[in-house]
Amino acid sequence: MKFITHTEEETINLGYKIGCHLQSGAVICIDGDLGTGKTHLTKGLAKGLDIDEYITSPTFTLVNEYDGRLKLYHFDVYRIDDPYEIEAIGFDEYIYSDGVSIIEWSSIIEDLLPSDRLNIKISKNLELGLDYREISIDIVGNKLNYLKEVL
Repeated sequence: MKFITHTEEETINLGYKIGCHLQSGAVICIDGDLGTGKTHLTKGLAKGLDIDEYITSPTFTLVNEYDGRLKLYHFDVYRIDDPYEIEAIGFDEYIYSDGVSIIEWSSIIEDLLPSDRLNIKISKNLELGLDYREISIDIVGNKLNYLKEVL
């Protein structure tokens, strides 16, 4: 599925639409270049999970935790040199928990990702203008098939 957003607010709203329907154990993998809107999408996902806290990218801490309708674990693995160093923080315990895990730059740790996940790729569409984002969403596995009706 592909979506085009024209503003940060539209990107946040798309995340919100998805976040409202996320269920326990969902893993969301977000990839895209710097400045494409990964954290804005995450802000919307968090809003859909009834999280009121300000969402920031955990670039230097690897993971931020938030309480809402479901617990949210927000990872940013951009600075990971060895994909397996994230295992040292108990990565599996997070992604196989009852919470929702969002992983920015997930392709860096692709070998560690669960077989059931939502893959989201965000890219700038310069043909349409600097503010346009093309967002591709793929459901991998069966666990998140309930999102087909939402998207």
